[in-house]
Amino acid sequence: MKIYKYPAKSTWATLLTRPVFDQSELEQRVIPILEKVKNEGDAALKEFTTRFDKVELEKLQVSKAEINKAKVLVADELKTAIQTAKKNIATFHAAQKETKTIVETMPGITCWRKSVAIEKVGLYIPGGTAPLFSTVLMLGVPATIAGCKEIVLCSPPNQQGKIHPAILYTADLLGISKIYKVGGSQAIAAMAYGTETIPKVYKIFGPGNQYVTIAKQLVNKEGIAIDMPAGPSEVAVVADETGNPDFIAADLLSQAEHGIDSQVLFVTTNEAMIDKVQTAVNEQVATLPRKEIAKKALENSRSILLKTEQEVVDLINAYAPEHLILAVQNDEELGEKIINAGSVFLGNYTPESVGDYASGTNHTLPTNGFASAYSGVSLDSFIKKITFQKLTKQGLLNIGKTVEVMAAAEELEAHKRAVSVRLQAF
Repeated sequence: MKIYKYPAKSTWATLLTRPVFDQSELEQRVIPILEKVKNEGDAALKEFTTRFDKVELEKLQVSKAEINKAKVLVADELKTAIQTAKKNIATFHAAQKETKTIVETMPGITCWRKSVAIEKVGLYIPGGTAPLFSTVLMLGVPATIAGCKEIVLCSPPNQQGKIHPAILYTADLLGISKIYKVGGSQAIAAMAYGTETIPKVYKIFGPGNQYVTIAKQLVNKEGIAIDMPAGPSEVAVVADETGNPDFIAADLLSQAEHGIDSQVLFVTTNEAMIDKVQTAVNEQVATLPRKEIAKKALENSRSILLKTEQEVVDLINAYAPEHLILAVQNDEELGEKIINAGSVFLGNYTPESVGDYASGTNHTLPTNGFASAYSGVSLDSFIKKITFQKLTKQGLLNIGKTVEVMAAAEELEAHKRAVSVRLQAF
Protein backbone atom coordinates (compact mmCIF):
# COMPACT_ATOMS: atom_id res chain seq x y z
CA MET A 1 0.00 0.00 0.00
CA LYS A 2 1.25 3.46 -0.89
CA ILE A 3 1.52 5.82 2.09
CA TYR A 4 0.49 9.49 1.91
CA LYS A 5 1.06 11.80 4.86
CA TYR A 6 -0.97 14.98 5.19
CA PRO A 7 -1.89 15.28 1.50
CA ALA A 8 -3.21 18.68 0.43
CA LYS A 9 -6.95 18.73 -0.19
CA SER A 10 -6.28 19.79 -3.77
CA THR A 11 -4.66 16.38 -4.38
CA TRP A 12 -7.49 14.27 -2.96
CA ALA A 13 -9.34 13.76 -6.24
CA THR A 14 -6.23 12.22 -7.82
CA LEU A 15 -5.33 10.34 -4.66
CA LEU A 16 -8.77 8.73 -4.43
CA THR A 17 -8.97 7.61 -8.06
CA ARG A 18 -10.11 4.00 -8.49
CA PRO A 19 -8.09 1.52 -10.58
CA VAL A 20 -10.38 1.30 -13.61
CA PHE A 21 -9.84 0.53 -17.26
CA ASP A 22 -10.65 3.06 -19.94
CA GLN A 23 -14.44 2.87 -20.22
CA SER A 24 -14.54 3.56 -23.94
CA GLU A 25 -12.18 0.65 -24.54
CA LEU A 26 -14.32 -1.61 -22.36
CA GLU A 27 -17.45 -0.58 -24.22
CA GLN A 28 -15.86 -1.47 -27.56
CA ARG A 29 -15.21 -4.97 -26.23
CA VAL A 30 -18.64 -5.44 -24.68
CA ILE A 31 -20.91 -3.95 -27.37
CA PRO A 32 -20.20 -6.71 -29.94
CA ILE A 33 -20.98 -9.35 -27.31
CA LEU A 34 -24.32 -7.71 -26.50
CA GLU A 35 -25.20 -7.42 -30.17
CA LYS A 36 -24.30 -11.01 -30.97
CA VAL A 37 -26.42 -12.37 -28.11
CA LYS A 38 -29.27 -10.08 -29.12
CA ASN A 39 -29.17 -11.37 -32.69
CA GLU A 40 -28.12 -15.02 -32.26
CA GLY A 41 -29.47 -15.99 -28.83
CA ASP A 42 -28.41 -19.34 -27.37
CA ALA A 43 -25.89 -20.03 -30.14
CA ALA A 44 -23.97 -16.89 -29.21
CA LEU A 45 -24.10 -17.77 -25.51
CA LYS A 46 -22.64 -21.21 -26.17
CA GLU A 47 -19.94 -19.74 -28.38
CA PHE A 48 -18.91 -17.20 -25.74
CA THR A 49 -19.00 -19.85 -23.00
CA THR A 50 -16.58 -21.96 -25.03
CA ARG A 51 -14.33 -18.95 -25.64
CA PHE A 52 -14.32 -17.41 -22.17
CA ASP A 53 -15.12 -20.29 -19.81
CA LYS A 54 -13.31 -23.00 -21.80
CA VAL A 55 -16.21 -25.43 -21.82
CA GLU A 56 -18.71 -26.58 -24.44
CA LEU A 57 -22.29 -26.83 -23.23
CA GLU A 58 -25.18 -28.72 -24.75
CA LYS A 59 -27.76 -27.16 -22.44
CA LEU A 60 -27.60 -23.80 -20.72
CA GLN A 61 -30.22 -24.45 -18.03
CA VAL A 62 -29.23 -26.32 -14.89
CA SER A 63 -31.36 -29.44 -14.57
CA LYS A 64 -33.21 -30.58 -11.45
CA ALA A 65 -30.90 -33.61 -11.33
CA GLU A 66 -27.86 -31.31 -11.24
CA ILE A 67 -29.43 -29.32 -8.42
CA ASN A 68 -30.17 -32.46 -6.41
CA LYS A 69 -26.62 -33.72 -6.91
CA ALA A 70 -25.18 -30.37 -5.85
CA LYS A 71 -27.23 -30.38 -2.64
CA VAL A 72 -25.56 -33.64 -1.60
CA LEU A 73 -22.10 -32.15 -2.23
CA VAL A 74 -22.60 -29.23 0.15
CA ALA A 75 -21.33 -29.98 3.66
CA ASP A 76 -23.91 -29.94 6.46
CA GLU A 77 -21.95 -27.27 8.31
CA LEU A 78 -22.12 -24.96 5.30
CA LYS A 79 -25.83 -25.70 4.84
CA THR A 80 -26.46 -24.66 8.44
CA ALA A 81 -24.44 -21.47 7.94
CA ILE A 82 -26.37 -20.59 4.77
CA GLN A 83 -29.68 -21.23 6.55
CA THR A 84 -28.67 -18.97 9.46
CA ALA A 85 -27.62 -16.20 7.06
CA LYS A 86 -30.89 -16.59 5.14
CA LYS A 87 -32.89 -16.15 8.35
CA ASN A 88 -31.03 -12.96 9.32
CA ILE A 89 -31.21 -11.47 5.84
CA ALA A 90 -34.92 -12.29 5.60
CA THR A 91 -35.59 -10.74 9.03
CA PHE A 92 -33.84 -7.49 8.09
CA HIS A 93 -35.41 -7.19 4.65
CA ALA A 94 -38.93 -8.21 5.71
CA ALA A 95 -38.88 -5.31 8.19
CA GLN A 96 -38.56 -2.96 5.20
CA LYS A 97 -42.13 -3.65 4.05
CA GLU A 98 -44.30 -0.55 3.96
CA THR A 99 -47.98 -0.39 4.85
CA LYS A 100 -50.38 1.55 2.64
CA THR A 101 -51.00 5.04 3.99
CA ILE A 102 -54.01 6.95 2.67
CA VAL A 103 -53.51 10.72 2.80
CA GLU A 104 -56.31 13.26 2.48
CA THR A 105 -54.53 16.22 0.88
CA MET A 106 -57.67 18.37 1.11
CA PRO A 107 -61.34 17.58 1.77
CA GLY A 108 -62.60 15.08 -0.79
CA ILE A 109 -59.16 14.22 -2.22
CA THR A 110 -57.34 11.08 -1.10
CA CYS A 111 -53.95 9.84 -2.38
CA TRP A 112 -51.94 6.73 -1.64
CA ARG A 113 -49.16 4.50 -2.92
CA LYS A 114 -49.24 0.79 -3.64
CA SER A 115 -46.12 -1.39 -3.59
CA VAL A 116 -45.97 -3.87 -6.47
CA ALA A 117 -43.21 -6.41 -7.03
CA ILE A 118 -41.25 -6.17 -10.26
CA GLU A 119 -42.62 -9.13 -12.17
CA LYS A 120 -39.42 -10.45 -13.81
CA VAL A 121 -35.94 -9.98 -12.34
CA GLY A 122 -32.52 -11.32 -13.27
CA LEU A 123 -29.80 -12.14 -10.75
CA TYR A 124 -26.16 -12.22 -11.81
CA ILE A 125 -24.00 -14.32 -9.48
CA PRO A 126 -20.21 -14.09 -9.96
CA GLY A 127 -18.56 -17.49 -10.03
CA GLY A 128 -15.13 -16.96 -11.55
CA THR A 129 -12.28 -16.59 -9.07
CA ALA A 130 -14.76 -16.85 -6.19
CA PRO A 131 -18.21 -18.51 -6.31
CA LEU A 132 -20.37 -15.96 -4.50
CA PHE A 133 -23.23 -18.10 -3.22
CA SER A 134 -23.77 -15.42 -0.58
CA THR A 135 -24.93 -13.09 -3.36
CA VAL A 136 -27.73 -15.55 -4.11
CA LEU A 137 -29.02 -14.83 -0.61
CA MET A 138 -28.52 -11.08 -0.90
CA LEU A 139 -30.54 -10.89 -4.11
CA GLY A 140 -32.82 -13.91 -3.89
CA VAL A 141 -34.13 -13.29 -0.38
CA PRO A 142 -35.51 -9.77 -1.01
CA ALA A 143 -36.77 -10.85 -4.46
CA THR A 144 -38.83 -13.63 -2.90
CA ILE A 145 -40.06 -11.43 -0.03
CA ALA A 146 -41.10 -8.78 -2.56
CA GLY A 147 -43.06 -11.40 -4.49
CA CYS A 148 -41.29 -11.27 -7.86
CA LYS A 149 -43.07 -13.84 -10.07
CA GLU A 150 -40.10 -14.83 -12.24
CA ILE A 151 -36.54 -14.94 -10.93
CA VAL A 152 -33.79 -15.78 -13.43
CA LEU A 153 -30.30 -16.61 -12.16
CA CYS A 154 -27.15 -16.63 -14.31
CA SER A 155 -23.69 -17.71 -13.16
CA PRO A 156 -20.60 -18.78 -15.13
CA PRO A 157 -19.78 -22.51 -15.26
CA ASN A 158 -16.39 -24.00 -14.46
CA GLN A 159 -14.38 -25.96 -17.03
CA GLN A 160 -16.40 -29.06 -16.19
CA GLY A 161 -19.57 -27.24 -17.20
CA LYS A 162 -20.91 -26.99 -13.66
CA ILE A 163 -21.98 -24.20 -11.34
CA HIS A 164 -20.59 -24.34 -7.82
CA PRO A 165 -22.75 -26.65 -5.63
CA ALA A 166 -23.22 -23.99 -2.93
CA ILE A 167 -24.72 -21.60 -5.49
CA LEU A 168 -27.19 -24.26 -6.62
CA TYR A 169 -28.03 -25.30 -3.06
CA THR A 170 -28.71 -21.70 -2.02
CA ALA A 171 -30.84 -21.00 -5.07
CA ASP A 172 -32.87 -24.13 -4.44
CA LEU A 173 -33.28 -23.16 -0.78
CA LEU A 174 -34.97 -19.97 -1.99
CA GLY A 175 -37.11 -21.75 -4.55
CA ILE A 176 -35.21 -20.37 -7.57
CA SER A 177 -35.29 -22.95 -10.36
CA LYS A 178 -34.48 -20.95 -13.51
CA ILE A 179 -30.70 -21.21 -13.26
CA TYR A 180 -28.42 -20.85 -16.28
CA LYS A 181 -24.74 -21.58 -16.93
CA VAL A 182 -23.84 -18.23 -18.42
CA GLY A 183 -21.44 -15.60 -17.12
CA GLY A 184 -19.89 -12.27 -18.00
CA SER A 185 -21.38 -9.59 -20.21
CA GLN A 186 -23.08 -12.28 -22.31
CA ALA A 187 -25.21 -13.23 -19.28
CA ILE A 188 -26.32 -9.62 -18.90
CA ALA A 189 -27.24 -9.58 -22.59
CA ALA A 190 -29.22 -12.81 -22.25
CA MET A 191 -31.32 -11.44 -19.40
CA ALA A 192 -31.74 -8.06 -21.08
CA TYR A 193 -32.87 -9.32 -24.49
CA GLY A 194 -34.00 -12.88 -23.83
CA THR A 195 -32.95 -15.94 -25.84
CA GLU A 196 -34.57 -19.22 -26.81
CA THR A 197 -33.74 -20.57 -23.35
CA ILE A 198 -33.29 -17.59 -21.05
CA PRO A 199 -36.29 -15.31 -20.38
CA LYS A 200 -36.06 -11.56 -20.79
CA VAL A 201 -36.34 -9.71 -17.47
CA TYR A 202 -37.32 -6.17 -16.48
CA LYS A 203 -34.50 -5.47 -14.03
CA ILE A 204 -31.02 -6.94 -13.58
CA PHE A 205 -29.22 -7.24 -10.26
CA GLY A 206 -25.81 -8.35 -9.13
CA PRO A 207 -22.15 -7.40 -8.82
CA GLY A 208 -19.40 -8.40 -11.21
CA ASN A 209 -16.18 -7.36 -12.86
CA GLN A 210 -15.87 -4.25 -15.02
CA TYR A 211 -17.13 -6.07 -18.11
CA VAL A 212 -20.33 -7.03 -16.29
CA THR A 213 -20.69 -3.49 -14.96
CA ILE A 214 -20.26 -1.96 -18.41
CA ALA A 215 -22.75 -4.45 -19.87
CA LYS A 216 -25.32 -3.47 -17.24
CA GLN A 217 -24.81 0.21 -17.96
CA LEU A 218 -25.14 -0.34 -21.72
CA VAL A 219 -28.39 -2.32 -21.51
CA ASN A 220 -29.67 0.27 -19.06
CA LYS A 221 -29.42 2.84 -21.87
CA GLU A 222 -31.82 0.63 -23.83
CA GLY A 223 -34.44 0.70 -21.09
CA ILE A 224 -33.53 -2.34 -18.97
CA ALA A 225 -33.46 -1.33 -15.31
CA ILE A 226 -30.43 -2.23 -13.20
CA ASP A 227 -29.79 -2.14 -9.48
CA MET A 228 -26.69 0.08 -9.64
CA PRO A 229 -23.24 0.23 -11.21
CA ALA A 230 -21.74 -2.36 -8.84
CA GLY A 231 -18.18 -3.16 -9.84
CA PRO A 232 -14.92 -4.18 -8.13
CA SER A 233 -15.05 -4.39 -4.34
CA GLU A 234 -13.57 -1.74 -2.06
CA VAL A 235 -13.30 -0.89 1.61
CA ALA A 236 -12.16 2.13 3.58
CA VAL A 237 -11.05 1.68 7.19
CA VAL A 238 -10.78 4.64 9.56
CA ALA A 239 -8.92 4.07 12.84
CA ASP A 240 -7.60 6.00 15.81
CA GLU A 241 -5.21 4.82 18.51
CA THR A 242 -7.87 2.42 19.83
CA GLY A 243 -7.88 0.42 16.59
CA ASN A 244 -6.35 -3.04 16.45
CA PRO A 245 -3.75 -3.26 13.63
CA ASP A 246 -4.33 -7.00 13.14
CA PHE A 247 -8.09 -6.48 12.85
CA ILE A 248 -7.60 -3.60 10.41
CA ALA A 249 -5.15 -5.56 8.25
CA ALA A 250 -7.57 -8.49 8.08
CA ASP A 251 -10.39 -6.14 7.03
CA LEU A 252 -8.28 -4.54 4.31
CA LEU A 253 -7.22 -7.92 2.94
CA SER A 254 -10.77 -9.26 3.03
CA GLN A 255 -11.57 -6.90 0.17
CA ALA A 256 -8.16 -6.97 -1.52
CA GLU A 257 -8.54 -10.72 -2.12
CA HIS A 258 -11.70 -10.17 -4.21
CA GLY A 259 -9.81 -9.22 -7.35
CA ILE A 260 -6.78 -7.44 -8.75
CA ASP A 261 -8.96 -4.42 -9.55
CA SER A 262 -10.23 -4.09 -5.97
CA GLN A 263 -9.06 -1.19 -3.83
CA VAL A 264 -8.64 -0.68 -0.09
CA LEU A 265 -8.07 2.53 1.82
CA PHE A 266 -6.73 3.07 5.33
CA VAL A 267 -7.23 6.49 6.90
CA THR A 268 -6.02 7.69 10.31
CA THR A 269 -4.89 10.71 12.29
CA ASN A 270 -2.48 8.56 14.31
CA GLU A 271 0.90 8.29 12.57
CA ALA A 272 2.02 5.23 14.53
CA MET A 273 -0.96 3.27 13.17
CA ILE A 274 0.28 3.59 9.59
CA ASP A 275 3.38 1.48 10.22
CA LYS A 276 1.58 -0.96 12.53
CA VAL A 277 -1.13 -1.66 9.96
CA GLN A 278 1.38 -1.92 7.11
CA THR A 279 3.39 -4.49 9.08
CA ALA A 280 0.25 -6.50 9.88
CA VAL A 281 -0.86 -6.42 6.22
CA ASN A 282 2.52 -7.71 5.04
CA GLU A 283 2.47 -10.53 7.59
CA GLN A 284 -1.10 -11.62 6.85
CA VAL A 285 -1.04 -11.39 3.06
CA ALA A 286 1.82 -13.88 2.90
CA THR A 287 -0.40 -16.61 4.34
CA LEU A 288 -3.46 -16.05 2.11
CA PRO A 289 -4.38 -18.65 -0.53
CA ARG A 290 -5.29 -15.72 -2.81
CA LYS A 291 -2.19 -13.71 -1.91
CA GLU A 292 -1.18 -12.93 -5.51
CA ILE A 293 -4.59 -11.38 -6.16
CA ALA A 294 -4.47 -9.46 -2.87
CA LYS A 295 -0.95 -8.16 -3.57
CA LYS A 296 -2.04 -6.80 -6.94
CA ALA A 297 -5.00 -5.06 -5.32
CA LEU A 298 -2.71 -3.57 -2.66
CA GLU A 299 -0.71 -1.90 -5.43
CA ASN A 300 -3.84 0.16 -6.13
CA SER A 301 -4.42 0.91 -2.45
CA ARG A 302 -3.56 3.73 -0.07
CA SER A 303 -2.72 4.49 3.56
CA ILE A 304 -3.49 8.14 4.30
CA LEU A 305 -2.48 10.15 7.36
CA LEU A 306 -4.56 13.26 8.06
CA LYS A 307 -4.41 15.95 10.74
CA THR A 308 -7.98 16.17 12.04
CA GLU A 309 -11.13 14.12 12.39
CA GLN A 310 -12.97 16.64 10.21
CA GLU A 311 -10.47 16.02 7.43
CA VAL A 312 -11.14 12.29 7.78
CA VAL A 313 -14.88 12.88 7.45
CA ASP A 314 -14.38 15.12 4.42
CA LEU A 315 -12.07 12.63 2.70
CA ILE A 316 -14.37 9.66 3.31
CA ASN A 317 -17.40 11.56 2.03
CA ALA A 318 -15.38 12.55 -1.04
CA TYR A 319 -14.36 8.92 -1.63
CA ALA A 320 -17.87 7.49 -1.01
CA PRO A 321 -16.68 3.95 -0.23
CA GLU A 322 -18.68 0.80 -0.84
CA HIS A 323 -17.80 -0.45 2.66
CA LEU A 324 -16.66 1.76 5.54
CA ILE A 325 -15.27 0.48 8.84
CA LEU A 326 -14.96 2.96 11.71
CA ALA A 327 -12.50 1.42 14.17
CA VAL A 328 -12.54 4.44 16.46
CA GLN A 329 -13.58 5.17 20.02
CA ASN A 330 -16.45 7.45 18.99
CA ASP A 331 -17.69 5.19 16.17
CA GLU A 332 -21.40 6.05 16.36
CA GLU A 333 -20.76 9.78 16.66
CA LEU A 334 -18.39 9.70 13.69
CA GLY A 335 -20.79 7.51 11.75
CA GLU A 336 -23.49 10.18 11.98
CA LYS A 337 -21.21 12.52 10.01
CA ILE A 338 -20.87 10.11 7.10
CA ILE A 339 -23.19 10.95 4.22
CA ASN A 340 -21.56 8.98 1.37
CA ALA A 341 -21.04 5.24 1.94
CA GLY A 342 -22.69 2.01 0.88
CA SER A 343 -22.63 0.27 4.27
CA VAL A 344 -20.97 1.30 7.55
CA PHE A 345 -19.45 -1.03 10.16
CA LEU A 346 -19.05 0.47 13.62
CA GLY A 347 -16.37 -0.45 16.15
CA ASN A 348 -13.53 -2.94 16.48
CA TYR A 349 -15.82 -5.96 16.67
CA THR A 350 -17.76 -5.35 13.46
CA PRO A 351 -15.77 -6.79 10.56
CA GLU A 352 -17.00 -6.08 7.04
CA SER A 353 -17.28 -9.84 6.50
CA VAL A 354 -20.39 -10.07 8.71
CA GLY A 355 -22.21 -7.78 6.31
CA ASP A 356 -20.93 -9.78 3.37
CA TYR A 357 -22.51 -12.95 4.71
CA ALA A 358 -24.89 -13.08 7.59
CA SER A 359 -25.64 -10.04 9.78
CA GLY A 360 -28.74 -9.23 7.73
CA THR A 361 -27.78 -6.15 5.72
CA ASN A 362 -27.26 -6.45 1.97
CA HIS A 363 -23.81 -6.76 0.46
CA THR A 364 -24.76 -5.62 -3.05
CA LEU A 365 -23.58 -2.04 -2.76
CA PRO A 366 -22.57 0.91 -4.95
CA THR A 367 -18.86 1.13 -5.76
CA ASN A 368 -16.54 3.50 -7.64
CA GLY A 369 -17.93 6.54 -5.80
CA PHE A 370 -21.56 5.84 -6.72
CA ALA A 371 -22.44 5.69 -3.02
CA SER A 372 -22.73 9.47 -3.25
CA ALA A 373 -26.00 8.97 -5.15
CA TYR A 374 -27.00 5.28 -4.98
CA SER A 375 -28.19 3.04 -2.15
CA GLY A 376 -27.37 -0.61 -1.73
CA VAL A 377 -29.88 -3.28 -2.68
CA SER A 378 -32.91 -3.50 -0.38
CA LEU A 379 -36.49 -4.74 -0.54
CA ASP A 380 -37.37 -1.51 -2.34
CA SER A 381 -35.02 -2.48 -5.17
CA PHE A 382 -37.45 -5.25 -6.16
CA ILE A 383 -40.57 -3.14 -5.81
CA LYS A 384 -42.13 -0.36 -7.83
CA LYS A 385 -44.57 2.15 -6.40
CA ILE A 386 -47.87 3.01 -8.07
CA THR A 387 -49.70 6.10 -6.90
CA PHE A 388 -53.50 6.33 -6.66
CA GLN A 389 -55.89 9.19 -6.14
CA LYS A 390 -59.64 9.47 -5.76
CA LEU A 391 -61.78 12.58 -5.73
CA THR A 392 -65.34 13.00 -4.60
CA LYS A 393 -67.59 15.60 -6.20
CA GLN A 394 -66.72 17.98 -3.38
CA GLY A 395 -63.04 17.22 -3.84
CA LEU A 396 -63.15 18.27 -7.49
CA LEU A 397 -65.04 21.43 -6.55
CA ASN A 398 -62.33 22.23 -4.00
CA ILE A 399 -59.38 21.78 -6.37
CA GLY A 400 -60.92 22.43 -9.79
CA LYS A 401 -60.19 26.16 -10.01
CA THR A 402 -56.54 25.56 -9.05
CA VAL A 403 -56.06 23.08 -11.88
CA GLU A 404 -57.90 25.25 -14.43
CA VAL A 405 -55.72 28.26 -13.66
CA MET A 406 -52.48 26.26 -13.83
CA ALA A 407 -53.44 24.48 -17.08
CA ALA A 408 -54.43 27.77 -18.70
CA ALA A 409 -51.11 29.33 -17.69
CA GLU A 410 -49.29 26.48 -19.42
CA GLU A 411 -51.55 26.90 -22.48
CA LEU A 412 -52.81 23.33 -22.24
CA GLU A 413 -56.49 23.86 -22.98
CA ALA A 414 -57.43 20.18 -23.09
CA HIS A 415 -56.03 19.73 -19.59
CA LYS A 416 -58.20 22.60 -18.39
CA ARG A 417 -61.31 21.24 -20.14
CA ALA A 418 -60.91 17.83 -18.50
CA VAL A 419 -61.74 19.63 -15.26
CA SER A 420 -64.14 22.24 -16.65
CA VAL A 421 -66.53 19.76 -18.29
CA ARG A 422 -66.96 18.01 -14.98
CA LEU A 423 -67.53 21.22 -13.03
CA GLN A 424 -70.09 22.36 -15.59
CA ALA A 425 -71.94 19.02 -15.20
CA PHE A 426 -72.49 19.53 -11.47
